[in-house]
Amino acid sequence: MGSVALLPRALLHWKVSRFEDLTPESFVLFHLVQPKLDLVVLGTGSKVRRVPPEIYAYLKKFKINLEVQDTPNACATFNFLLDEGRPVGAALIPPELVPA
Repeated sequence: MGSVALLPRALLHWKVSRFEDLTPESFVLFHLVQPKLDLVVLGTGSKVRRVPPEIYAYLKKFKINLEVQDTPNACATFNFLLDEGRPVGAALIPPELVPA
């Protein structure tokens, strides 16, 4: 399984294979959906990573906030906010596999 984009009523394959592939264009989907999202929770894998400022700027143009967390916590945050009825999306990059 790869990266996924979660919306209040949909789960989609997200064409971002790894954190380094993130661009502002990676987030187009999140400003096209209706009803409008207030927040996108980004799961950056097994650890929190610093997101380039141009991604924040891109989402800000559409009045969408970005919360960056490691992916396990991003999943929990998305579920909690969705359960509260908030218009939230999630962009989740899977945690890296640890060799056995």
